[in-house]
Formats: sequence, structure tokens, C-alpha cells
Amino acid sequence: MPTRVLMEGSHAIAEAAIQAGCRFYAGYPITPSTEILEYMSHRLPQVGGVCMNAESEIEAINMVWGAAGCGVRAMIASTGQGISLMQESLAELANAQLPCVVVNMMRGQGDYFQATRGGGHGDYRHIVLAPSTVQEAVDLVILAFHLADKWRNPVDVLGDFILGHTSEAVEFRTLDERDLPPKTWAATGARDRAAHNVTPLGAPQKLNLNPGSHYAAIAAKYPDIARVERRAESGLLDDAEVAVVAFGSPARFVKYAVRVCRERGMKVGWVRPISLWPFPDEAVCEAAGRVRTLAVFEQNAGQMIDDVRLAVLGRVPVVPIGGISHDHSGFGVGPALEAAHIVAKITEAYEGKAAA
Repeated sequence: MPTRVLMEGSHAIAEAAIQAGCRFYAGYPITPSTEILEYMSHRLPQVGGVCMNAESEIEAINMVWGAAGCGVRAMIASTGQGISLMQESLAELANAQLPCVVVNMMRGQGDYFQATRGGGHGDYRHIVLAPSTVQEAVDLVILAFHLADKWRNPVDVLGDFILGHTSEAVEFRTLDERDLPPKTWAATGARDRAAHNVTPLGAPQKLNLNPGSHYAAIAAKYPDIARVERRAESGLLDDAEVAVVAFGSPARFVKYAVRVCRERGMKVGWVRPISLWPFPDEAVCEAAGRVRTLAVFEQNAGQMIDDVRLAVLGRVPVVPIGGISHDHSGFGVGPALEAAHIVAKITEAYEGKAAA
């Protein structure tokens, strides 16, 4: 039976990475991700790993680039502004098919587009996972390393200020990784290795590839990822007339608000996307087939709502009930996350008063 340990979210994320085999971490201090760097700075050397406090986010992501190219499980964490500085290298990591994990401890939820659309160049995608609890953050970080190696692709984990500073009891559960492909492509410094080490997924080790076939191989794997890596959960949809769609830590607030609405006689359910790319279209469509309205709660001006609308293609109205929230902390944890506020917004959607 795994041992449960009380840990702050940021520390749990860092320890999960170590338990998953991460042996290289690079970062630059930026709130609210700094605690991950602090934890890694003393914990990684204990397991023979390396933690680098870089001069900037640009240096940090390129250090991760180098470690990933050598076949080492590598991770970086930052927040939206820092991730913005990394975009060229984040794109090239995907284009070079180098596995790594990128943790974005968001301020609010304003980085949804940044993660799911990307700000770099070329036809690339990152797998994007969004935990809502500290335990799920642990599980998804461990899964992220598995998926990164499975698909030879960067995987983003979207946390936030609330998740990083929430303390919960967690346990660390490893995955069976016997099905993962060997890293024959890695630049290990071994003698007599193949001349072209970083090769497209499934390509023969010594095949001399041209740019066209290289990018065709990259593009071909994204539909496969989209087909098998969608993740979501839902609840209280059997008799629901309105379903609230939310992701990340605010989804916990939404679940509570939905229960309050139920106690007041409103037939309300919820859907929580866990993978943001690939987006769980089928789960959202299934909910749309049961209800008369989908209400989208997110801590931004409206980003995930675009994917919800694309998923349902006009079958039911999709209305926003979230928004940007400000308070003295500056981290988007203001009045929009108060239970009474969320209940009021759900009630408006239930009564047909929410603007589409």
C-alpha cells in the first residue's frame, strides 16, 4: 500500500517528477513556480540528478533541450510570462521529437491558448494535461513523462497558484513502462552510433531522411495522439438540464457550486476536461446530448469555450459564466471563485439569462 504524505502542491509536483525518473531540471525563479525550483535544487542531487538555476527562461528551456536530446527525463516549470519566452525552443522540441515535461503554474487560467495552440513556429502540438487536485497533479506529472516517451513529444501540465499552494495528502504511484520504446535516437556519446540520432517516430535508425519526410512523420502522429489520449470526467448528468464545463483547480469550486444548485432544485451536472489537447470532444458532445445548455466556467476572458463550441457544433447553446478575476494578490484568485458567485452564474444559465 503506497504511503500517503502531506505535501504542498508545488513540492508534490516536483517529487512526482523525481519518482517518474526525472533526472534533469532547469528553471528560472518566477512566481508561482519558484517552489518547484527550490524543491528540485536540494532533492534532485539526492537521487543523482542535476538541477540548474538558469540566467533566464530561454537558457533554461535550451538546457532541457540538451538533456532531452541525450535521452534524460527532463522537466522545466514556469508561468505564462516565462513560457512566452520559451516558445521557439518549445516548438523545436516538438519538431525534433524530443520528450520532456513542461509545467505551467498559471496565474488564473489565461494560458489556455498558449498551451493548446502554441506560440511557436511550425505544425507542432504539445499534449496538455490539467489537474484539479494535488493528487491528480502527482498522477498527471508521472503520466506526462510516460506519454512524452511514448510519443516522443513534449507534454505540458497546467497547474496554477491555487494548486501550487494547496497542501493535501498524496501518494506516488508508478506506471508500468515496459511498453515504452527504447531511446535508440538519443545522443549518448557512445561509439559507433548511427550518424542521424534524432529521427522521426518509427524510422529505421540509419535512415537518411529529408525535411519533407521528417515533418510528414511528425504530422502523422498527431491524429494518433488525438484518437487515444483524450481524457475527461463528468458527473450528475443523468437528469441534468445544464452542464457546467470547467478545467483545472476551479473545477473543484464548480463541483461544489453544482451541489449547491442541486440542493436548490436545479438539475445541473458538470464535465471536466483533463486533457486540453487533445480536447475531449466526445465527452463534451455526450453531455451536450443530455442537456439544453452548456455553461463554461474558466478564469479568463473566454478561451476553452472556443473548443467547447467546436465540439458541439451548435447542438446546444454554449454560454460563458467565468471571467477574469482580480484581487490584491495579483494571481487571479479573486471574487469570481467565490462559491456564491459561481452559484449565481450557474443559476443565470439555468434560467436562460446568461449571455451567449
